[in-house]
Amino acid sequence: MNWIQITIYTTSEGIEPVSGRLYQLGITGLEIEDERDFNDFLENNRQYWDYVDDELIKKMQGETKVKVYVSDDSAGRELLFAIKSTLAQLKALDSENEFGRLEIEFDSMTEEDWANNWRQYFHTMEIGEKLIIKPEWEKLTEPTDRIVFNIEPGMSFGTGSHYTTQLCLEALERYITPGVKMLDLGCGSGILSIISLLLGADAAVAVDIDPNAVDTAYANAARNGIDKAKYTVLAGNVVTDTDIQAKIAENKYEVVAANIVADVIIGLAPKAKEYMKEGGVFITSGIIEDRIDDVTAALKENGFNIIEINRRKDWASVICG
Repeated sequence: MNWIQITIYTTSEGIEPVSGRLYQLGITGLEIEDERDFNDFLENNRQYWDYVDDELIKKMQGETKVKVYVSDDSAGRELLFAIKSTLAQLKALDSENEFGRLEIEFDSMTEEDWANNWRQYFHTMEIGEKLIIKPEWEKLTEPTDRIVFNIEPGMSFGTGSHYTTQLCLEALERYITPGVKMLDLGCGSGILSIISLLLGADAAVAVDIDPNAVDTAYANAARNGIDKAKYTVLAGNVVTDTDIQAKIAENKYEVVAANIVADVIIGLAPKAKEYMKEGGVFITSGIIEDRIDDVTAALKENGFNIIEINRRKDWASVICG
């Protein structure tokens, strides 16, 4: 197994929130280089140092870094997308810029190189009873009765490889019926909303905090023959952006989905209820086992009834109405 080192640039104040976000993605092995701690150590232990290597000082000073490792395969790619997405969410909440630039760097590999290198691991896959996820660069080897979703993921989360996305897609197979309207909160590549349209939804609105998701989702919609009149993709924070809220509220939705992380789902719960049609469902995923109780408690507090909880490996999906 090969690994890719990802360095996240933050500040001393950002270590805790960044680490918390990574933990919610199931990442518990972190390396932290804290500039403040290093400087304090040097200042308080001068009597023990005859010489401090200049290269070490250069390495440790400037910015605080949180380092993680992801596997160099399709699962690692999905995790990378999720890291990028959750950092964008944290950046949007950091109004006073306490947490630094929250950008990532790859070890000896550019983001573009990583994207191209990853293609060798991402192949056509069947999901649920009705779907095939097919990367654009592959061809089907035989005819199929399944709905084929063609994707070029760009740099946005959601290819179908991750358990959380699969749990959502399997739920959408059951809850999307012809004529419904669907809302995708945290759309990434657009996979959930576009497949909802392929399954028969009349219209879909997709929202992501990362502006790059807009172009990626629209491009994937075009690859799958989706009429743009049926599909709206918005960039912004659905919790705080009143313009986004007003645009979403133009409709009520039979199906609302959020494949993000536990804390964001908890924050979205009041809004999701507000946007849903009576009798609609809220499909949530991206929840690690340790946070299921927190999520279900928040959903119940906001008037939801838990319909079912589905698990795969260490991840869970909570469906409520």
